[in-house]
Amino acid sequence: MKAVHIAGKNRADLIKRGRRLEYFTVAYNSLEGLIAVIAGLIAGSIALIGFGFDSIIEVTSGATLLWRLYADEDETRRERIEAIALRVVGVCFLTLAIYVAYGSTKSLVAHEPPDESLPGIILAAASLVIMPLLVRAKRKVAQQIKSGALAADAKQTELCTYLSAILLGGLLMNALFGWWWADPVAALIMVPIIVKEGIEALRGETCCEETCH
Repeated sequence: MKAVHIAGKNRADLIKRGRRLEYFTVAYNSLEGLIAVIAGLIAGSIALIGFGFDSIIEVTSGATLLWRLYADEDETRRERIEAIALRVVGVCFLTLAIYVAYGSTKSLVAHEPPDESLPGIILAAASLVIMPLLVRAKRKVAQQIKSGALAADAKQTELCTYLSAILLGGLLMNALFGWWWADPVAALIMVPIIVKEGIEALRGETCCEETCH
């Protein structure tokens, strides 16, 4: 009985930590998305706007994970919520992929150069530092509580790290060398990554191997 009590207490502490991580995810990505979309519209940057929409997807995922973590004690409800979370994230990713692919292709064909965006560069650099730390923390909790949904959410946060690096590269090349095409090309590089994650989420294949044993 004592062992069970300790295990239950440890799980409760882990669930609380998971909630704190998701609250941070929702708060940070709400601010990130707002800044990215506004800066992208001002600069005419498809990659930056796409990054902002990715932040909105992260907010959706974080909110869904909070729902799942608050329902942790009910195993049947927990599994249902995890399945819903994967479908929601999958649909959002595919929608984002369509938008980015269309906008980037249009910019390349029409030769629409974006303006330089210092706020976008600062935002991408900040996310490149913060996101890996968040990924590591989420994966640790996901593995310990055996949550496939939280593992999928960590994978989505990891994708945000890759998108930050791609975005930063595109914005810097445009700002330093005037390579206007770097922005839409950087956005297009995002598309197969986003599509892959979306399809995996819809198929329920986003569990990390170590989390699903």
